[in-house]
Amino acid sequence: MMPPKVKLNSLLLNCVSCPRRCQVNRFECVGFCKVGADVQVSHIGLHYGEEPPISGTKGSGAIFFSGCNLRCVFCQNFQISQLCNFHNRGLSVDELADEFVRIQDTGAHNVNLVSPSHVIPQLSMAIAKAKEEGLCIPVVYNSSGYDSITGLQLLRGLVDIYLPDIKYMNKNLAFRYSGVHDYADIIPGVLWEMFEQVGLLRTDEQGIALSGILVRHLVLPGQLENSKKCLYLLASISKEIMVSIMSQYSPCHRAGEFPEIDRPLYETEYREIVDYAIELGLENAFIQDISSQDIYQPDFDRPQPFVL
Repeated sequence: MMPPKVKLNSLLLNCVSCPRRCQVNRFECVGFCKVGADVQVSHIGLHYGEEPPISGTKGSGAIFFSGCNLRCVFCQNFQISQLCNFHNRGLSVDELADEFVRIQDTGAHNVNLVSPSHVIPQLSMAIAKAKEEGLCIPVVYNSSGYDSITGLQLLRGLVDIYLPDIKYMNKNLAFRYSGVHDYADIIPGVLWEMFEQVGLLRTDEQGIALSGILVRHLVLPGQLENSKKCLYLLASISKEIMVSIMSQYSPCHRAGEFPEIDRPLYETEYREIVDYAIELGLENAFIQDISSQDIYQPDFDRPQPFVL
């Protein structure tokens, strides 16, 4: 059932849609995320650079939302997450629902909502409306992990696949690199809520994801203890959980201001983390070649931001 529109609008009148809890009236101004009541979209298109169960052979129907509730100094999507001035298009709930159905018509495996944590009220209405209009491919919630559990509960029964990051289990690193004090406090509950809603990743005969959770972790140079704590948390949820251990870190945006991460990840560092995952029993994992550092850097000033 779609939550009442009045209730969802009230969340925007005194916005607590994400853990920032800005409490601004988003019909009149913007919060920390730099987005008001209308959803701001920077790019919509087929994306082939996600994990194989998500991109498959036909591509994932990605919708990249502008704005973000984090300020990651190394964000590869900083053009749209922080600068917020790259070909944005404001969409109402009805228009967003229409885009979901249009993506389905292209033959995409799923609708992939990228960086959606700050627009959950609008999304919950749009997904429900799209499903009423015939949307039947899976809906993917692709987030930084800095989510509101109350907000995620609005998406119960609407989202089929959760694709969150787990960035930090170290409060100092979270504040230094992403400008948030409580990421490490919030992420365990977020992951448990997502896991409880959709369970382990389930795929069809072709290996395409139908439902469940797939958690990503980007290994940061020199921060291996943080990575190990993140993986330990995942193993405590379930050793069968699907994990994507990413080696694609490359210093961009403001990373040059932080000497300890102003370099690519070493292959020896990445291998240590992969070995640790195996020690923990996290064998349902995707791993990357270290050369991925040169591949997954988008440019949202191009019609096709991701060139693989």
